[in-house]
Amino acid sequence: MEFRAQTRFVRVSPQKARLVLDLIKGRRVEDALNTLAFTKKRVAAKVEKLVRSAVENANYLSSEKNIDVDLDNLYVKHAVANDGPRMKRIRPAPMGRAFRYVRRIAHIEIALAERGKNGTADLATVVGEEKAAAAPTKTKKKRVVAKKKKKSVGKKAVAKR
Repeated sequence: MEFRAQTRFVRVSPQKARLVLDLIKGRRVEDALNTLAFTKKRVAAKVEKLVRSAVENANYLSSEKNIDVDLDNLYVKHAVANDGPRMKRIRPAPMGRAFRYVRRIAHIEIALAERGKNGTADLATVVGEEKAAAAPTKTKKKRVVAKKKKKSVGKKAVAKR
Protein backbone atom coordinates (compact mmCIF):
# COMPACT_ATOMS: atom_id res chain seq x y z
CA MET A 1 0.00 0.00 0.00
CA GLU A 2 1.20 3.52 -0.77
CA PHE A 3 1.18 6.43 1.62
CA ARG A 4 1.23 9.74 -0.18
CA ALA A 5 1.93 13.35 0.67
CA GLN A 6 2.13 16.36 -1.59
CA THR A 7 2.95 20.02 -1.35
CA ARG A 8 1.96 22.54 -3.95
CA PHE A 9 3.16 25.95 -5.05
CA VAL A 10 6.69 25.62 -3.68
CA ARG A 11 8.79 28.60 -4.77
CA VAL A 12 11.61 26.58 -6.30
CA SER A 13 12.18 25.46 -9.85
CA PRO A 14 11.17 21.84 -10.49
CA GLN A 15 14.62 21.11 -11.89
CA LYS A 16 16.27 22.08 -8.60
CA ALA A 17 13.72 20.08 -6.61
CA ARG A 18 14.38 17.00 -8.77
CA LEU A 19 18.07 17.14 -7.83
CA VAL A 20 17.13 16.62 -4.17
CA LEU A 21 14.39 14.07 -4.91
CA ASP A 22 16.81 11.92 -6.91
CA LEU A 23 18.96 11.61 -3.78
CA ILE A 24 16.19 9.90 -1.81
CA LYS A 25 14.36 7.77 -4.39
CA GLY A 26 14.38 4.11 -3.42
CA ARG A 27 15.91 4.70 0.02
CA ARG A 28 14.50 3.73 3.40
CA VAL A 29 12.77 6.57 5.23
CA GLU A 30 15.45 6.80 7.94
CA ASP A 31 18.20 7.04 5.32
CA ALA A 32 16.21 9.57 3.30
CA LEU A 33 15.63 11.82 6.32
CA ASN A 34 19.32 11.59 7.23
CA THR A 35 20.33 12.48 3.67
CA LEU A 36 17.93 15.44 3.58
CA ALA A 37 19.21 16.75 6.93
CA PHE A 38 22.73 17.10 5.51
CA THR A 39 21.85 18.31 2.02
CA LYS A 40 22.79 21.94 1.42
CA LYS A 41 19.98 22.73 -1.00
CA ARG A 42 17.26 25.11 0.21
CA VAL A 43 14.43 22.84 -0.96
CA ALA A 44 15.75 19.93 1.16
CA ALA A 45 13.98 21.29 4.26
CA LYS A 46 10.62 21.31 2.46
CA VAL A 47 11.18 17.80 1.10
CA GLU A 48 12.10 16.59 4.60
CA LYS A 49 8.87 18.03 5.96
CA LEU A 50 6.98 16.28 3.16
CA VAL A 51 8.60 12.90 3.92
CA ARG A 52 7.71 13.30 7.60
CA SER A 53 4.11 14.07 6.57
CA ALA A 54 3.95 10.89 4.48
CA VAL A 55 5.25 8.88 7.46
CA GLU A 56 2.56 10.42 9.66
CA ASN A 57 -0.05 9.52 7.05
CA ALA A 58 1.14 5.92 7.25
CA ASN A 59 1.06 6.05 11.06
CA TYR A 60 -2.49 7.43 11.01
CA LEU A 61 -3.74 4.74 8.66
CA SER A 62 -2.10 2.02 10.72
CA SER A 63 -3.74 3.19 13.94
CA GLU A 64 -7.14 4.49 12.80
CA LYS A 65 -7.96 2.28 9.82
CA ASN A 66 -6.42 -0.90 11.28
CA ILE A 67 -3.99 -1.39 8.42
CA ASP A 68 -0.92 -3.40 9.42
CA VAL A 69 2.04 -1.15 8.59
CA ASP A 70 5.60 -1.52 9.85
CA LEU A 71 7.01 2.02 9.83
CA ASP A 72 10.59 0.69 9.89
CA ASN A 73 10.13 -0.99 6.49
CA LEU A 74 8.91 2.09 4.62
CA TYR A 75 10.88 3.34 1.64
CA VAL A 76 10.49 6.19 -0.86
CA LYS A 77 8.76 4.55 -3.79
CA HIS A 78 7.84 7.59 -5.86
CA ALA A 79 9.11 11.18 -5.69
CA VAL A 80 8.39 13.74 -8.42
CA ALA A 81 8.47 17.49 -8.85
CA ASN A 82 6.04 18.79 -11.46
CA ASP A 83 5.68 22.25 -12.93
CA GLY A 84 3.31 24.68 -11.32
CA PRO A 85 2.11 27.99 -12.70
CA ARG A 86 4.84 30.35 -13.82
CA MET A 87 5.08 33.95 -12.71
CA LYS A 88 6.17 36.31 -15.46
CA ARG A 89 8.27 39.23 -14.29
CA ILE A 90 9.93 42.18 -15.99
CA ARG A 91 13.40 43.54 -15.27
CA PRO A 92 14.43 46.99 -16.47
CA ALA A 93 17.05 47.07 -19.20
CA PRO A 94 19.15 49.88 -20.69
CA MET A 95 17.71 52.50 -23.04
CA GLY A 96 14.12 52.12 -21.85
CA ARG A 97 13.81 48.46 -22.73
CA ALA A 98 12.68 45.61 -20.48
CA PHE A 99 13.73 41.98 -20.14
CA ARG A 100 11.19 39.33 -19.21
CA TYR A 101 12.03 36.44 -16.93
CA VAL A 102 10.06 33.61 -15.36
CA ARG A 103 9.77 32.61 -11.70
CA ARG A 104 9.10 28.90 -11.58
CA ILE A 105 6.91 27.04 -9.08
CA ALA A 106 6.91 23.31 -8.28
CA HIS A 107 4.35 20.79 -7.06
CA ILE A 108 6.17 18.02 -5.15
CA GLU A 109 4.67 14.56 -4.54
CA ILE A 110 6.11 11.71 -2.48
CA ALA A 111 4.78 8.17 -2.07
CA LEU A 112 6.07 5.72 0.53
CA ALA A 113 5.57 1.96 0.38
CA GLU A 114 6.41 -0.95 2.62
CA ARG A 115 9.13 -3.42 1.71
CA GLY A 116 8.44 -7.12 2.10
CA LYS A 117 10.21 -9.35 4.58
CA ASN A 118 12.77 -10.46 1.99
CA GLY A 119 13.77 -6.85 1.21
CA THR A 120 11.75 -6.44 -1.98
CA ALA A 121 8.60 -4.47 -2.55
CA ASP A 122 5.31 -6.33 -2.25
CA LEU A 123 3.90 -6.71 -5.73
CA ALA A 124 0.41 -7.89 -6.55
CA THR A 125 0.20 -10.57 -9.19
CA VAL A 126 -2.24 -10.10 -12.02
CA VAL A 127 -4.22 -13.10 -13.21
CA GLY A 128 -3.04 -14.14 -16.66
CA GLU A 129 0.19 -12.17 -16.47
CA GLU A 130 2.36 -15.30 -16.69
CA LYS A 131 0.70 -16.33 -19.93
CA ALA A 132 1.13 -12.88 -21.45
CA ALA A 133 4.81 -12.82 -20.54
CA ALA A 134 5.40 -16.26 -22.11
CA ALA A 135 3.86 -15.26 -25.46
CA PRO A 136 6.30 -15.55 -28.35
CA THR A 137 7.77 -12.34 -29.68
CA LYS A 138 7.79 -11.34 -33.31
CA THR A 139 11.00 -11.89 -35.23
CA LYS A 140 12.49 -9.17 -37.32
CA LYS A 141 12.28 -9.62 -41.06
CA LYS A 142 15.35 -8.98 -43.11
CA ARG A 143 15.04 -6.10 -45.47
CA VAL A 144 16.38 -6.42 -48.95
CA VAL A 145 17.75 -3.16 -50.23
CA ALA A 146 18.06 -2.85 -53.98
CA LYS A 147 21.38 -1.44 -55.06
CA LYS A 148 21.23 1.38 -57.55
CA LYS A 149 23.59 1.18 -60.50
CA LYS A 150 25.55 4.31 -61.10
CA LYS A 151 25.51 5.63 -64.60
CA SER A 152 28.92 6.39 -65.90
CA VAL A 153 29.36 9.74 -67.49
CA GLY A 154 31.57 9.53 -70.54
CA LYS A 155 33.61 12.20 -72.24
CA LYS A 156 30.91 12.74 -74.84
CA ALA A 157 28.29 13.59 -72.23
CA VAL A 158 30.58 16.11 -70.58
CA ALA A 159 31.49 17.74 -73.87
CA LYS A 160 27.85 18.28 -74.86
CA ARG A 161 27.11 20.37 -71.82
